[in-house]
Amino acid sequence: MGNDSAYLILGLLVFAVIFLMMAMRIIQQYEKGIILRLGRYSRTVTSGVTFVLPFIEAVIKVDMREKLIEVPPQKVITKDNVTVLVDAVIYYKVVDPIKAEFEVVDFGMACTTLAQTNLRNLIGDQQLDETLTARDKINVNLREVLDHATDTWGVKVTRVEVQKIDPPSDITEAMSKQMKAEREKRAAILEAEGIKQSEILKAEGAKQGAILTAEGEAQAKILRADADAKAIETVAVSAEKFFQSRAETYKKLDVIQSSLSHNTKLILPTNSPLLNILGLDDKAMDK
Repeated sequence: MGNDSAYLILGLLVFAVIFLMMAMRIIQQYEKGIILRLGRYSRTVTSGVTFVLPFIEAVIKVDMREKLIEVPPQKVITKDNVTVLVDAVIYYKVVDPIKAEFEVVDFGMACTTLAQTNLRNLIGDQQLDETLTARDKINVNLREVLDHATDTWGVKVTRVEVQKIDPPSDITEAMSKQMKAEREKRAAILEAEGIKQSEILKAEGAKQGAILTAEGEAQAKILRADADAKAIETVAVSAEKFFQSRAETYKKLDVIQSSLSHNTKLILPTNSPLLNILGLDDKAMDK
């Protein structure tokens, strides 16, 4: 009887351990758990340890991290009837685990198909040149379309990147030749502009040099004219003084002559210049 009790207790312990192991579930930090009770949604649990009723409740783990979907390359015809090869990558993350689990069967396939369809629509409405230069615009438009469409699936499309848009080889070669011609044209224009600017600078330099030379010559002429005028003025002043002195002397002589003609006696100072003129000074007398 004692052995039967021991076996019973041991069996209960084993059953409890097995039941506990079956009931315990571990949810990782980046996951959320959806608890289904007999196939119906019961509750949502976060990371850590949670317990369920074995055989009655089940746990679906939903990864909440951002994920990547690669859209395979596909041929798309542009508005000007050029076939290009286009692919893309889509970054998304689950924001509502319940919708993501119950509203869509295969989100990856659905999102890829939706992206391919919208890529055909977006690129088909643009010319080839617009497609090649407006990649950012295509990325933004495609992300907005996908984000709106996947909102009912509990998924947020965070970023869409068109990786490559490859035209046919003959179009690529023609575009390469056109770009080369454009570069050569710009180089020729820049060279011509450089020569033009150089000639303009040379002409400006010659002009400034001529102006400075003319200004220098004009200034020199002005200085020479001023010097000549000054010299003439000096000569005129000297002549005026000399002739005025002579005129006064001659006037005095006329007076003396008039006086002598009437036998008039004159008394002259010894230092009078008239003595020199008349030859009556001491030097003239000595001779």
